[in-house]
Amino acid sequence: MPAAPEFSDILRARDLLSGRLPPTPMWSYPALDAVAGATVLVKHENVQPVGAFKVRGGLTLLAGLPAGQRARGLATYSTGNHAQSIAYACAAFDVPCAVVMPAAANAAKVRAVRALGATVVLEGADLAGAHAVAEREAAERGARLVSPADTPELIAGVGTLYLEVLAAQPDLDAIVVPVGSGTGAASACLVAARLARGCRVIGVQSAASPAAHDSWRAGACVSRPDRTAAEGLATGRGFDLPQQLLRAGLADFHLVSDEQIRAAQQLLAGHAHTLAEGAGAAALAAVLARPGQFAGRRIAVICTGGNASPAEIAGLAAAEPAPVRRDLAALVT
Repeated sequence: MPAAPEFSDILRARDLLSGRLPPTPMWSYPALDAVAGATVLVKHENVQPVGAFKVRGGLTLLAGLPAGQRARGLATYSTGNHAQSIAYACAAFDVPCAVVMPAAANAAKVRAVRALGATVVLEGADLAGAHAVAEREAAERGARLVSPADTPELIAGVGTLYLEVLAAQPDLDAIVVPVGSGTGAASACLVAARLARGCRVIGVQSAASPAAHDSWRAGACVSRPDRTAAEGLATGRGFDLPQQLLRAGLADFHLVSDEQIRAAQQLLAGHAHTLAEGAGAAALAAVLARPGQFAGRRIAVICTGGNASPAEIAGLAAAEPAPVRRDLAALVT
């Protein structure tokens, strides 16, 4: 396993990203605060050029690669947002890129990756199956295989968003972070430990794909069924490098149901003018599901992405968001 990144690596990533990605906005919305019973600040990573926070990691990785490694190209595997991040970064640096996505991957995300110039291979039943195919592709192409989680540069890059969060709001009580592979929450732990020791970093994952949550609670990486409809949370195993950092810095880790996530998506659309994919709404779902824990607090929730599928977008109009708090509290897992 590679060495874990440090806070200084996140500062270097900020320098590497300077001029490439402007800071994303973070807003509070009175209507949303009224439902949550707390001051909720939404960090809008859904407005990144690929619609998700992971672009920070991809650009950091490519910016730091020597010319010889760039010439070999990269190969990776993803359900979607990491794929777009690596494809975007490779296009920016004119580097060959192959991405393996599960056979049933979100068609819109597949189109987006191809539009960025990457070669897309659709193979494997899930992320684990795509990983096995990516190893083969990397070997055949002589490319560097990039893990979506066990790559220090990716964690350092996404850590820059937490520099922005705490620069804007240094007195937060908590930062709530959706967890798939865990890179975002891991980097949040690094930044909060240095800049805001009183701020709790809390992870949230779908109960339908609880591998990262269960790995953190077990103190060792485990595999679990991967059944969530929220693609950004759809991982079937814990990843060593993020878990190492989560064990050192995460204050708590919650599970929410896919139903809770869908309700939070509706609330973000109706009360915060925000299109969030499932993973991007998970942090808000956790806050709404535990009103007693978060009431009266100042909380940043990370809207990690806005790459909602057509079915997700259509579902946003299926119900009014006003009763979400009661519904979520009843559904808490």
